[in-house]
Order: sequence, then structure tokens, then C-alpha cells
Amino acid sequence: MTRDDALKQLNHIARERAFGRHVGSGRLIQVGLDALIAGVESPSLAMLAGLLRSEEPEAPALFDQVLEELGLLFHPPADPRAAKWAMAYWVAGQIADGSLDPAVGTHLIWADIAYDLGYPVELEPLVHCAHNLDGWEESWGVSVEELNGEAVEAAKQFVSKGSGVEAGD
Repeated sequence: MTRDDALKQLNHIARERAFGRHVGSGRLIQVGLDALIAGVESPSLAMLAGLLRSEEPEAPALFDQVLEELGLLFHPPADPRAAKWAMAYWVAGQIADGSLDPAVGTHLIWADIAYDLGYPVELEPLVHCAHNLDGWEESWGVSVEELNGEAVEAAKQFVSKGSGVEAGD
């Protein structure tokens, strides 16, 4: 893992946690260890990476301290709707860049975001892809790869429209 990869991983987990996704202490410690080995420098990183099993409850606070030291601490918008839209763009961006499986990402948008936003029209293509990927059967005459490609394209289209989408909300 390169230093840039480690920073991306730290940034990713920062957003996961900021958007309310559970990230276990063991994973936080492992990410800290990976970053330390990759050459990321932060005063608290070695403490995070060296936590023992009995010290795992300290991991979330140390992880946040590392993020702050690296300038990676992320706070989603305070408004719940704006935070959901920010999460939608983040997830769609990951689908679009290939870092998140299209079936997992579109399901997340469908179940955790679109529902809370009242199924806005802007998310319909991604929700449609989630339904197709979730219920896919071989008899449909379309491959899962094609459906994944449609999901990636829908995510790219959504992201390209920019954050002005939720302004009309």
C-alpha cells in the first residue's frame, strides 16, 4: 500500500463514520497500522496502530485525532436532508470510480438514502439499478455485468449533474 492509498483509506473511513456507518475498532486500528507502514506521519498514528485488544474502546477517539492531525476530519452537513444528499454523491462517486461494487452501492442508495429523501426523481435511475441487481435472474437475458455497467453509468450521470440537484428540492 502506498502513502496515497493509505490516505485514501483513512479518508474513506472518515466519511463512512461521518455518515453514520459503523466501523469497528479493529478495522480502525488496522487502517492505522496500514497507514503507519505506508509512511503516513501523524503524532497519534503510532498510538492508534499499537492499541491492544483491551484498549480497543480508545480507537474511535484516536482515529478522529489522527484525522484531525492529517486534516482529513470530515463533518457532513448539519441539515439531515443535505447530509443524505452528500452521502448519495459520495456513494455514487465510489460506484462511478470503481471503488464500490455497483450492487452494494445502489442498494445503499436505495435503502439508506432514497427512502429517507422520499425517493426523489434524481435518484430513480440508481434505485432502478438497485432493484434490477437485487432481483436479477439468469432468465432475464441480460448479464449481471451489463446491469453493473448500467449502474456505473447511472452513478456517473448522477455525479456529473453536481450538487445543484438537491437545491431544487
